Amino acid sequence: MNILNNLRLILILCLTLGLAPYFPEPHLWGKIKWIWGGAVGMKPVDYFDFVFHGAPFFLLIRYFTLKLLKQGK
Repeated sequence: MNILNNLRLILILCLTLGLAPYFPEPHLWGKIKWIWGGAVGMKPVDYFDFVFHGAPFFLLIRYFTLKLLKQGK
């Protein structure tokens, strides 16, 4: 079984790593708002943190894109 194509694992990663910590708002959402606002004061570690927490969602997008492309053939 290919780990990158395991939907259950990807969903678990999105709900845990992708959104943690949850309060007062999901961490990834806070980073997105920070970048959207001009990324004033962001350091390289903040960009790494954004990529780290966003990776499960990129995997989810990749999973569904591959499924749609496979259906089209």
